[in-house]
Amino acid sequence: MSKFKIILNGIVKENPTFVLLLGMCPTLGTTSSAINGLAMGLATMFVLMLSNLIISCLKNLIPDMVRIPSYIIIIASLVTMLQMLMQAYLPGIYTTLGLFIPLIVVNCIILGRAEAFAAKNSPLDSLCDGMGIGIGFSLALTLLGAVREILGTGVVFRSEDFGMSGITLQGENYGMLMFVLAPGAFLALGYLIALFNKFVIKK
Repeated sequence: MSKFKIILNGIVKENPTFVLLLGMCPTLGTTSSAINGLAMGLATMFVLMLSNLIISCLKNLIPDMVRIPSYIIIIASLVTMLQMLMQAYLPGIYTTLGLFIPLIVVNCIILGRAEAFAAKNSPLDSLCDGMGIGIGFSLALTLLGAVREILGTGVVFRSEDFGMSGITLQGENYGMLMFVLAPGAFLALGYLIALFNKFVIKK
């Protein structure tokens, strides 16, 4: 399989959010806005790419009996590094995402790709797989966050942390608070999954 097909596969056919339905905790918990969704997706992609690359390089050196604990140690080390970088350079986003950053360690997407792909393929292919899955996850979270933000507040891509006033699509008095809260996350995600499978996957 070519590198482009591996990347495209993670974005479309094996999209972790809309097709595989993995990582639902950060998907529902961090997508109250498009910026938060994008930040969470990019953070996860960073860990995915590096963990896939490292695990692929070390796959012949890790004994089968301690395979899973070894993967978790590698992932946890990368998440700790990411956490320190975000705390130092992106404190606003770090505070907003809060507990969901350290919880990347137990995100089933990352461990699943390590076990299903990185442990069986070359380092470059594994890096491309991590990139594809990461892009797919980032796009899904950003889209979900944007839909919830538009329906909930009438503004999209607003971020005080980056000094972005956002794009206003409705008047100041507009707002359906439900879409910013948990029930809105389930409703918006359900409709997006249905639309993605109908028009993109076309089963």
